[in-house]
Amino acid sequence: MIEKKYYKTKAYCKVKFTVEAEAKKVELFGLNNEWKKGIALVKKKDGSFSVEMNIDKGTAHEFKYLVDKKTWLNDDQADSQLQNVFGTTNSVVTV
Repeated sequence: MIEKKYYKTKAYCKVKFTVEAEAKKVELFGLNNEWKKGIALVKKKDGSFSVEMNIDKGTAHEFKYLVDKKTWLNDDQADSQLQNVFGTTNSVVTV
């Protein structure tokens, strides 16, 4: 799930990424074309994982979640999906 909070006076949007998964660890890959180092999502009391990030307005970013270092997931609530070089798709967030 993706939640966006826009600010009139800021050049960025606060974006919250949330994943509900039975997992020990969830990471976010691909933002700013960073596919080698993931951003760890924090596990919440309800079992979901989330992270908030400031993303520049007027940009679009491909991303995927990596669950327990073995399963790649897309976000079905992303703004769109794009084909990648591996024959699957990446989620896209547009701010």
